[in-house]
Amino acid sequence: MLVLSRKKGETIVIQDQIELTILSVDGDTVKVGISAPKHVDIFRKEVYLSIQESNRESVAPQTSDLNALIHRLRGSNS
Repeated sequence: MLVLSRKKGETIVIQDQIELTILSVDGDTVKVGISAPKHVDIFRKEVYLSIQESNRESVAPQTSDLNALIHRLRGSNS
């Protein structure tokens, strides 16, 4: 991980298209402004992890669904 120190109002540039600006610092809270192209997805990490978990759950077959499918297939063959 690259660690940079910035003061309020200072900016970090990532690959010519993304800018992170420190807007304020209040105790443990840092307010960051982000300028990026619209096609770049930006999430809080906890939201990003929740989306990933939901995606994994939606593509993983449920055991009950598999059992129902097996039962149906066996029923259609007899």
